[in-house]
Amino acid sequence: MIDPKKLDDIAKKLSDSVPERLKTAKDEMSKQFKQVLQTQLGKLDLVSRDEFDTQTQVLLRTRQKLEELEKKLSEIENR
Repeated sequence: MIDPKKLDDIAKKLSDSVPERLKTAKDEMSKQFKQVLQTQLGKLDLVSRDEFDTQTQVLLRTRQKLEELEKKLSEIENR
């Protein structure tokens, strides 16, 4: 779901922003940042890009069918 490399990059940026006097704990903080990010992102109700694209296509087909049915119904009512 979430690219682990992106989480590593975010965790690294966070740990790099730590003041220099705390850099001795940099590796541990980076691990903690990554763990917190994974936990919090895991709690979000997210879908994969593939699932999103699939549902978008289903919605498009459904909308087209609905428009066709509305057109047919209108033609029937006008008779």
